[in-house]
Amino acid sequence: MPRPIATTASERVLFVTSELFPLVKTGGLADVSAALPAALNAHGVDARVLIPGYREVLDGDVQWRTVVPGLRLVPAVWQAARLLAGDLRVPGQGTLTVYAIDCPDLYSRSGGPYQDASGLDWADNDARFALLGAVAAYLATTDTALDWKPEILHLNDWQASLAAAYLAFAPAPRPAVMTTIHNLSFAGDFPASRVVQWGLPPHAYDVNGLEYYGRASFLKAGLYYADHITTVSPTYALEIQSTPLGCGFEGLLASRADRVTGILNGIDTAAWDPSRDDALVAPFSAHDLSGKASNKQAIQRRFGLEAAARAPLLGMVTRLTWQKGVDSVLAAADGWLREGAQLAVIGSGDPGLESSLSDLARRHAGRMGFLAGYDEPAAHLLEGGADLFLMPSRFEPCGLNQMYSMRYGTVPVVRRTGGLADTVRDARHGARATGFVFSGDGDDTLHAAVERALALYKNRARWQRLQLNGMSADFSWHTAASIYRDLYGSLVQRDPEFAKAQGA
Repeated sequence: MPRPIATTASERVLFVTSELFPLVKTGGLADVSAALPAALNAHGVDARVLIPGYREVLDGDVQWRTVVPGLRLVPAVWQAARLLAGDLRVPGQGTLTVYAIDCPDLYSRSGGPYQDASGLDWADNDARFALLGAVAAYLATTDTALDWKPEILHLNDWQASLAAAYLAFAPAPRPAVMTTIHNLSFAGDFPASRVVQWGLPPHAYDVNGLEYYGRASFLKAGLYYADHITTVSPTYALEIQSTPLGCGFEGLLASRADRVTGILNGIDTAAWDPSRDDALVAPFSAHDLSGKASNKQAIQRRFGLEAAARAPLLGMVTRLTWQKGVDSVLAAADGWLREGAQLAVIGSGDPGLESSLSDLARRHAGRMGFLAGYDEPAAHLLEGGADLFLMPSRFEPCGLNQMYSMRYGTVPVVRRTGGLADTVRDARHGARATGFVFSGDGDDTLHAAVERALALYKNRARWQRLQLNGMSADFSWHTAASIYRDLYGSLVQRDPEFAKAQGA
């Protein structure tokens, strides 16, 4: 395999992703893909983003210009595509250079980035995201038509990971490759027969390559061929090196443990700031919490809840999946609502869970409200107006909503897993407590944790202490960006020949 290109003191990084806020978002990856590169730039890194040119991306608030008029990488798979560039404004952090792949046959569609309007995966997702990886690899080699060439290729989740395989089989010198796992449960696996269609040699399908339980996995390429692997929290980095959260990759990850680093995500503290959030009806801060009551009233109106100032209001913004523990909320919610609590949920996903939440709202009219879909302003308002935020995820690589919640004085209730365990300190553990944490084992359940929370809610002084502790926590991207910056530099320095090439 050709050796990576040596880096300079200020690394050039191409951040390859399938989502980018505010252009296209299905989850936290979009937030990370905007905030982390912007924070890296503030730390002296030249970080730029590559994303597929979905319809909503090209129609977004960016002035696009053509920088490579023709990208004909594997004509049998991809029709003519071109590379666009533009500047995306990241609130509070300046602008970010973004490259978009304009290929209408693959990306200009109604529906989401991964699924059609009916919720079915696009049948050609392998071709759509193989193109993303192929363009990333092309831009990172000496063949690139751009004047700017990355020294680090930073791949995110399975959608970007095939770039690592393209570089592994390319004859030209290659940059260092980092793969970040945001959620290991999505392997991006397809029939092995398609490997050649993606423009890779047949022997790329091997146990020491893309082979994953009889199929070819994009993520396996990213994990096997990367120079370093990161995950989005320290606890998740350990959890995925064994079953069950290793999802079949635990052996590979454990064998590369010295090249796996857990780095806790940050949040965009400019976009998520209760003192100046336009989605709130009243601003507030740790110095003056009075505006939070007005936001609670607004949530109660929005969700058709009774105007009860003293009723504890539980909020949840989530994908409706088994992973997120929505079924455990459904199992326990009747009891909370009968006790006088209120519940407001925003989410979409599993049709059965959507139907069950709608039924719950009908049974408890005035106590429970459900908004199907995703609404960014409503999500901000819910964070600002709720008293408690539920995150009973069965696993959670990092999670962002618990950090949004704490910043907005909304006390989180979380399962002890992944980034939830790394960010929330249980109310039973001293003066620095920020929320309620449960294990899910035995009697330590979501229901028991919420019951503890509802009991403590009656003690206004202790409750406010929880709120203020959370609001004072530093969840900015500063720490994570510093770690990534240092890690980028270390990727080449760990090889003496790289250091010699740099004159070290």
